[in-house]
Amino acid sequence: MGRFRKNAKKGIPVISTGSLSDLIFILLFFFMIISTMRESTLFVRVVTPRATEVHKIERKSLVSNIYIGPPLERFVSAMGTDSRIQLNDQFAEVGDIQPFILAEREARNEADVPFLTTSMKVDRQTKMRIVTQVKQELRQVGAFRLNYSTTKAISAF
Repeated sequence: MGRFRKNAKKGIPVISTGSLSDLIFILLFFFMIISTMRESTLFVRVVTPRATEVHKIERKSLVSNIYIGPPLERFVSAMGTDSRIQLNDQFAEVGDIQPFILAEREARNEADVPFLTTSMKVDRQTKMRIVTQVKQELRQVGAFRLNYSTTKAISAF
């Protein structure tokens, strides 16, 4: 028969760190999947109007955003308080819209160009004069798919 010895030198076993890298990568992939990327940094204040009939855009990757509203407080001294246009991460004028749309078309796949949508995120206090000017520029460049961004209103029956 065998003899069992009691080893007095036994201590706490060493923790294996071999699977630690697997756990880190699982957490990294998890956070990459659930996080969203910010579209652009807003320089204008946009409080969208409320609407009762709202439809979601299916392919958000085919949307170009035009923001129209009064500049934020830090830009008021340089830009004034009138509504301004923002394209991507910079202020723009009405004449900059056509080159912006053409550049957006060039950056996309040729098969996706007919499905490109221009989304206008307009502050509810903005005058229609600047919105009409933007729409005229979009019409001249042939960007006829237009979307107005709103927030969904609670309908009371």
